[in-house]
Amino acid sequence: YSVFPYYYKREDNKYVNGITAPLKKQNVNFVSHKVERNDTLDSLALYYYGNSIYFWAIADFNGITDCYADLKVGNIIKIPTFNAIEFDIE
Repeated sequence: YSVFPYYYKREDNKYVNGITAPLKKQNVNFVSHKVERNDTLDSLALYYYGNSIYFWAIADFNGITDCYADLKVGNIIKIPTFNAIEFDIE
């Protein structure tokens, strides 16, 4: 996902694209979601975050490198709490 995440930077009124580091995975609250038929990363992002463009957060948090691969029904996916998402910048 070469142009994600995106967010609006209020300081200079610009959209920021690109990922600089993986998400932190320790000490982050999340919801466990049991994958159902027809679930996709973007449909889960739409359901949990209200916007499908944030599919990258779910993919990165779960170590999913192929965002177009089908999710396996019955598997558990961790949905990080959106306001707790931070990048693991060292």
